[in-house]
Amino acid sequence: MADENATYQKTASGQPLALEQRDAEADGRRFSPSIGRNKDIVRDTLLKLLPSKASVLEIASGTGEHGAHMIASTNHVDWTYSDIDPDSMNSQAAWASYADSNQLRGPVLIDTTDPHWGDVERCATFNAVFCANMIHIAPFEAAIGLFKGASRILKSDDQLILYGPFARNGDIAPSNQRFREDLQRRDPNWGVRDLEIDIVPVAQRNGFILDQVIEMPANNLTVRFLNS
Repeated sequence: MADENATYQKTASGQPLALEQRDAEADGRRFSPSIGRNKDIVRDTLLKLLPSKASVLEIASGTGEHGAHMIASTNHVDWTYSDIDPDSMNSQAAWASYADSNQLRGPVLIDTTDPHWGDVERCATFNAVFCANMIHIAPFEAAIGLFKGASRILKSDDQLILYGPFARNGDIAPSNQRFREDLQRRDPNWGVRDLEIDIVPVAQRNGFILDQVIEMPANNLTVRFLNS
């Protein structure tokens, strides 16, 4: 049987990093078709949510396009990339070099399941953590670790913002249900998470309060939690 994941960029474990093909420039910058479609509305939404002077740590930064697109639009946001995948980190470094701005930093190596995130915890300068499209293409331990780590580096009223597909209190859009089934067929540890059933309890155990849920195109959500 042919490998259905053969054309996708792989992690060290052999799992696909993202369920799409990503083009690359000669300078190492990679491009995600899905980010190409959503980067404007994600940027605009974040600019409404973030404080007037924001220092953002992005978890699982992927190609690095979100951060580069953000800092190209405002001088009020500092953005730090992080990832665990070497190819993604190379792309993020290429985007940082291309942007040539002290607003765009990293990448730093962060595995959310680690009990300590290294230098980012020691500097403790972030007032927001952003994570897009990670928790459904990863074991649930990655989501748990995301909230644990964010609670260690964020102060009271700082924010953790998620973007991606979710179910809501047991209800799920048909397209997200098909996506969930496809993810779990590929890996039973993956899957579209239920915001209220799966994610909010983890958030609450780590001192976060659900603050805003914003509907986005293609049955995605932007979800803001505040650190209490």
